[in-house]
Amino acid sequence: MNRLDKLFAEKQSGLLNIYFTAGYPKLDDTANIITALAGAGVDLIELGMPYSDPMADGPTIQESGMKALKNGMTLELLFEQISGVRTQVDLPLILMGYFNQVMQYGEQAFVDRCIEVGIDGVILPDLPIYEYETFYRDMFEKAGLHVSFLITPQTSEERILKIDELTRGFIYMVSDSSITGAKSGISDRQLTYFNRINDLKLQHPRLIGFGISNHDTYSLACQYAQGAIIGSAFIKALGQGGNMENAITDFVQMVRGGSFVRGELVSD
Repeated sequence: MNRLDKLFAEKQSGLLNIYFTAGYPKLDDTANIITALAGAGVDLIELGMPYSDPMADGPTIQESGMKALKNGMTLELLFEQISGVRTQVDLPLILMGYFNQVMQYGEQAFVDRCIEVGIDGVILPDLPIYEYETFYRDMFEKAGLHVSFLITPQTSEERILKIDELTRGFIYMVSDSSITGAKSGISDRQLTYFNRINDLKLQHPRLIGFGISNHDTYSLACQYAQGAIIGSAFIKALGQGGNMENAITDFVQMVRGGSFVRGELVSD
């Protein structure tokens, strides 16, 4: 069973998905960040594939991607870095990037390599759903590699229902019409959007991302979906230096709003 399916079968609320850019802050940090996040109690991990021309990423993630590329990160090196992680971590691992990277690597080769190193799903915001359904769906589904699609406040109901049909794993629910990055909070307009999506009673779990940065926004997002995704705020925490494992643990505890004692979350 795909680890994403197992996770959603076992836990239907309060899911925390942390995104970070592979190869940042340092080239060889990728595997250590994964193991530290798993130890800190996240539910799933999203690995950013650094790309020179991102479409949806805000300044923080763009800067981390450029730093990772300058560090020497490549897609093949990313696969090599995580090839041994599965001996230590059993959480779902997701790759997020752009379809151009997949095409350059070779579509079938990319899928095969993902399965070889234990990747459970991918998020490719620039992959059109028509192209996916027509040319690539069978390849991904045969391999058991889940593809998650994004919806926004502007996505039509017809398209949302189509995305729900095609998605495997979870639907990435973009909280607002913007690029990634922490906002000041969640507005009433966004809550109206969240309620509208809830009313559709979609068959797949939803995780809310973009603008989720702390305990308050995480908790609010979890009231309207199965969980939330945090990226920019976590990358900022990584970039502050100091002991990385402590910074990761502190960040996750801040988001959860409690402390971990022998692996159990204790609310403050």
